[in-house]
Order: sequence, then C-alpha cells, then structure tokens
Amino acid sequence: MADLGVTPGMDDNEFLEAMAAVKDGDPALKLLLKAIKATAKGGIGKLRQRNSRGEVPFYEPWPALERETWRPDIRAAVLSTVRVIMHRKMMKIAAAADIYPVAIATDCLVYPSNGPSPLDLLPYTPDGKPVTGTFRLGVSPGMVKHEGTQTVLWAAAEFEKSGGLFNIARNIKNGRPADDDGE
Repeated sequence: MADLGVTPGMDDNEFLEAMAAVKDGDPALKLLLKAIKATAKGGIGKLRQRNSRGEVPFYEPWPALERETWRPDIRAAVLSTVRVIMHRKMMKIAAAADIYPVAIATDCLVYPSNGPSPLDLLPYTPDGKPVTGTFRLGVSPGMVKHEGTQTVLWAAAEFEKSGGLFNIARNIKNGRPADDDGE
C-alpha cells in the first residue's frame, strides 16, 4: 500500500485522496494488491461457496471442502470477532452522533449522510480527533475505507427495480452487485 501512496498515520483527507489515486496507480502494483487480498481471503477459507455464475450447481459439494487449508472453524471465529467489533463501533457512533446504519452487509455498513465523503459522517471530538471507539479511516487493522457513496434516489430506484428485495450495502461501492470475492 505504501508503494501505492497509502501509508499509516495519514490524516483522513490524505487517506481518502490516496485511496482515490490507487485506481490510477501502477498496474503491476494494483495486480499485486489484488493477489494479496485474494490470498488472504482464500487462506482463511470461504464459509460458503457462492454460485452467482453457476460454476457450482447446488447439488455438488463445495470445492472449498477439498482444500487442505479449509478451516471453517477459523473462518467462523474471525467473522464473529469482526462482527462483534463492528457492532460495538456502530453503537459508539450511535451514542456519539445519533446516527444509525440503514443497511448492513458482512463487511459493509451504509449510513445516511449530509455529503458524499465519510468525513461528512464520522464523529469527531471538538479538537478534530475521531471519537474513541468509532470507525476510523486508514489501512491499519481495525480501520475502515470508504467503499462508495450513492444518493437516496439511486437506492429508491434500485428498490423499485428489485421489487424491494435489495440490500444497498451489497451495491454501494459502484452501484452494482459485489463481485464473487466480496469486493
């Protein structure tokens, strides 16, 4: 990430600018970043095998079960820990700013905001520091990144298109469903 311009210790504005610039960065470094993310996700193992492209019929065994590294117990422990931390942070934001998420996915929360930047939402102390225990922008463990911003009109159109069966947290990044790897 440092080679792509994203480093620990950046202030929130610098972090957002650096993350936006990653898409225009060195193609080889972007490919390496994607490979690292895929390896980390695959190393823990998937709790379920997705079938969005029809690769695995529902009546066939999950390919993940054949891998020697398949550890559903570790995956479940990691996910439960992350969920507990995520819910604690949601409660801290609710207490600090009286703001609640309108949609929740495995690793994505959607909050109503007065602007397109996470800086319009995240609560800060009077001296400009993030409120302790809430979400913080960054690349270090426990920090979060901005996945995307959509308007309320976009969400309403998606609800209408899907007949109300729609989780905006799955599509907020680019206005389209998340890829098979959850990105």
